[in-house]
Amino acid sequence: MLLDKYLPRIEFESYEDFKENYKVNVPEYFNFGFDIVDEWAKQDKNKKALVWCDDFGHEKTFTFDEISRLSNKAANYFKSLGLKKGDVVMLILRRRWEYWICAVALQKLGVIFIPGTLLLTKKDIVYRADAANVSTIVCVDDKFVISQVEAAVEETKTLKTKLIVDNLDKDGWINFNKAIEDFPDTLERPTGEDATKSTDIMQVYFTSGTTGMPKMVCHNYAHPLGHIVTAKYWQQVQENKLHMSVSDSGWAKFGWGKIYGQWICGAVIFAYDMEKFVPAHLLEKMSQYKLTTFCAPPTMYRFMLQEDVSKYDLSSIEHYCIAGEPLNPEVFNKWYQLTGKKMYEGFGQTESTVLIANFQWFEPKPGSTGKPSPLYNIQLINNEGKLCEDGEEGTIVVSGIDKGLPTGLFVGYYQNEEMTKNVLGGENYDTGDVAWRDSNGHFWFVGRNDDVIKCSGYRIGPFEVESALLEHPSVVECAITAVPDPIRGQIVKATVVLAKGFEGTPELTKELQNYVKKVTAPYKYPRVIEYVDELPKTVGGKIKRAQIRKADEKAQ
Repeated sequence: MLLDKYLPRIEFESYEDFKENYKVNVPEYFNFGFDIVDEWAKQDKNKKALVWCDDFGHEKTFTFDEISRLSNKAANYFKSLGLKKGDVVMLILRRRWEYWICAVALQKLGVIFIPGTLLLTKKDIVYRADAANVSTIVCVDDKFVISQVEAAVEETKTLKTKLIVDNLDKDGWINFNKAIEDFPDTLERPTGEDATKSTDIMQVYFTSGTTGMPKMVCHNYAHPLGHIVTAKYWQQVQENKLHMSVSDSGWAKFGWGKIYGQWICGAVIFAYDMEKFVPAHLLEKMSQYKLTTFCAPPTMYRFMLQEDVSKYDLSSIEHYCIAGEPLNPEVFNKWYQLTGKKMYEGFGQTESTVLIANFQWFEPKPGSTGKPSPLYNIQLINNEGKLCEDGEEGTIVVSGIDKGLPTGLFVGYYQNEEMTKNVLGGENYDTGDVAWRDSNGHFWFVGRNDDVIKCSGYRIGPFEVESALLEHPSVVECAITAVPDPIRGQIVKATVVLAKGFEGTPELTKELQNYVKKVTAPYKYPRVIEYVDELPKTVGGKIKRAQIRKADEKAQ
């Protein structure tokens, strides 16, 4: 077990014990590739690390020893390209197994890496490459991605080397899989100035914001140690057992659920490289591979619930988690009825590890995001800058950062000292999310600051109205937003995706409005309901409420 090296104490008797006494030891020099991957390989050459499959019948299983040796080959190859500590590489690899090889290799060298999604356009790639001085890009075989990268190379000032995986030979591209074959599978750990300190920058995420240009969120080499809480105490992964988090490698949630905390705990990562999300296919994989722990966004649970879940043997799964958006009680209750297992919601950001979650020492309450992680001093601050009382809505902040940043929290914005100082230079880090806390210490998510609706003097959180609508059998998904109104200032609008067999008639609109009036306070009902085939989402799967608001404002 590697946890002993970083946790003075692993087991706790209660949440209060956990919150008060959990500590993580961060060495001055820490490198996930050498200290976790290679260390597991030394302890047990046959210890499984990754089980990978795709939609086309391909399957691969890797031990930590194989990940170690392949990442060494890749690191030696990257060195031959002239890459060194502090250089920057972009990875657009979806869920390809090569992502784990590349990420570990780059970490070993101290090369900063930027995960990217398949949806990045030429403009996105040019902006990222120039802003972060990206010299090298490694891509999956995808026509859209290849075309956008090739177009970007013509404009970017920095991007020189293009690599492609899948054993593909393509003009102008280097075949990554062939390129690394002849390089040694051993690697000396860098020393001196080339060694990675825990405070060095390891990884940069470009946030998928809905306004303005994306920000470059920096995580240092200690960040993986912050994810021990994420994996062991929230997701409850088990050593040598399969864990699946449904996420693309371009999202921060990949770091939450598919590499760091899971491998530190010795769990086996299960990766399903799906071309597109098909609920029945995901359920088949969950059943076929006998997973032990599972985590996915609420959207995926909602669409899986449209299938006959009882057809699939999910009995091996002992623990379900949910993150990315708040968990509506209706989804919680339906999944519990079908599987006998409760779902444990967690909350965090690209900038953090899990901040608030439902941990093992207390029963999850449907609709509550849980209690604070011991790594963070979480507070709620009202509009007057004062601490909130129980039941009072306020902004979620990480307090006390002036005394030192918690392990796992981002350390700034890449090459932007002014923005870093504005956000992290005070006593609190403001998440921009609104919640309230009950008398038992459970937090209840309300919405982003920008999403809270102010109607006739009332503050209406979108989550509560969305949860009410989702209880109605006709609604699969919905987004609650504000529409400008000359009398009330703003009114509530629901953008709704209907279940099969339902039509968006005036009669159904009236029925949904009356239903919300009964379930919540009458003033919260949606005065406008629009029916759509799908909701706009970020690459991380979050509903883009700002985009809906903007479209409505233009239509006024």
